[in-house]
Amino acid sequence: MTVKVVTVAEMQALEGASESAGVSTDTLMENAGLACAHSTRQRMGGAAGRRIVVLVGPGNNGADGLVLARHLARWGADVFCYIVRGRPADDPKMTDALAYGIAVHDAADDDGLSNLGDLLRRCDSVVDAILGAGRYRPLDGLVGDVTSLVNEIRSGRPALPVIAVDLPTGVNPDTGDADPRTIIADETLALCHPKYGIANFPGAGFAGRITVLGIGLPAEVSAAANADLPTEWMNSESARALLPARPLTAHKGTFGHLLIVAGSRNFVGAAVLAARGAHRAGAGLVTLAAPESVYRVAASRLTETIHLPLPEDADGRIDPSAADVIRQRIDNFSALAVGCGMGWSTGTTTLMARLLLRGGDAPLLPVVIDADGLNNLSRCLNWEYRLRASAVLTPHPGEMATLTGMSTPQVQTDRIGAASKSAADWRQTVLLKGAHSIVASPEGPGCILPFANPALAAGGTGDVLTGIIGGLMAQGLAPYDAARLGGFLHGTAAEQVRSESGSAGVIASDLLDRIPRIIAGLRNPEATGG
Repeated sequence: MTVKVVTVAEMQALEGASESAGVSTDTLMENAGLACAHSTRQRMGGAAGRRIVVLVGPGNNGADGLVLARHLARWGADVFCYIVRGRPADDPKMTDALAYGIAVHDAADDDGLSNLGDLLRRCDSVVDAILGAGRYRPLDGLVGDVTSLVNEIRSGRPALPVIAVDLPTGVNPDTGDADPRTIIADETLALCHPKYGIANFPGAGFAGRITVLGIGLPAEVSAAANADLPTEWMNSESARALLPARPLTAHKGTFGHLLIVAGSRNFVGAAVLAARGAHRAGAGLVTLAAPESVYRVAASRLTETIHLPLPEDADGRIDPSAADVIRQRIDNFSALAVGCGMGWSTGTTTLMARLLLRGGDAPLLPVVIDADGLNNLSRCLNWEYRLRASAVLTPHPGEMATLTGMSTPQVQTDRIGAASKSAADWRQTVLLKGAHSIVASPEGPGCILPFANPALAAGGTGDVLTGIIGGLMAQGLAPYDAARLGGFLHGTAAEQVRSESGSAGVIASDLLDRIPRIIAGLRNPEATGG
């Protein structure tokens, strides 16, 4: 099912529509608490005998926490509810929790928060249900003291899991602004729809892994939301719907022929990784057009790849005359990938202009442009008006700053806005890389990729992504669909690597062999448990 990202006002409108459709807010709250309890139990490997502290706030987020606490206690957990700010005097959720024998502690009666400190030092898990997607406010007074103590004790107990309900206390749900004392969560259980605050930074940096949980919105309300809201939170179901067909009668030509123009003497590996990414994404044929010095090394590494050696300059970069070599063969291909490890010089800038821009007899193949391809393109006058092909541009924040004239901090402050505006201005698909990469379409819709993974902070991972996207476009996917599916496959592979090996020491080639298995799992989730 498609999942969209929402503001507070949009979520409140959905809850109102649910009431009108006959599903009350109280029912949604019960559903949310139960879903969070199931997720918390699964994370802990069971509930029986586990000591769990639930931090409870005054509003609906606190009520969700009380419902969660009730179910965990029902399953045998030793649950302690700590009331950070007073609940209503007539609170049915509190009454139900007490009926299950849950111990309740009130911050108002806890001098110096000594009782809370003792609970946090002895518990197996902490659930943050203090402040959710209501009105944002700075963390002052007792609430700020509680969140500070949680972070302090957690720093001394790094294995202690902290789970946030809907979003960590201290994050602005609409903007991602965060109070310095915001609770640092390992996982955020986003209720029904992720809020923009946990997709934007700095808020996303406090959210940890984001898991989206259904809360039982009526089907017609969900359908309307999916139709009307602009930003998608990419998930397995959306990725599955985009996979290119693999008919039994297919042959290698069925799945397209990607031309990769990449590499230079100092960056041989970038070309190799891009080619391998395209193969693993299912392209039928892949040709690597690289300088002679790259070809001599790459040919021994890429036995399945077709090679097109190109003339090179004195520094081992592709010579501009290579544009003529490529243009003579361009009709043999179905998509193009340009830029990985190309280097940056007057000659490579001229090459990019001849290959891709009006006035240079440019091909009309769909193209993914990455890395040095973007840096070279930025030096071409009015490139955004002259780019002839339908393209996916994949800048990291620094490259986006170069392309737009913004500073990198400006790009990072509003990543969704920067990507969306650029896609509209350039009339091209933009994939802004980084934690929670943004994919923006020139037609307006966009999506957020649900991955914030330090394992991807390694040279060459972007080259793998370029190859995957190019391989998908070669198979006939439109640029926007190839970018969001390619980004999802790439991010999922990185998540698997991190779960097996940790986030340090990962190299780009670790991702490659996982891509076909991820595709197979998407096609047949029952067989893989996906």
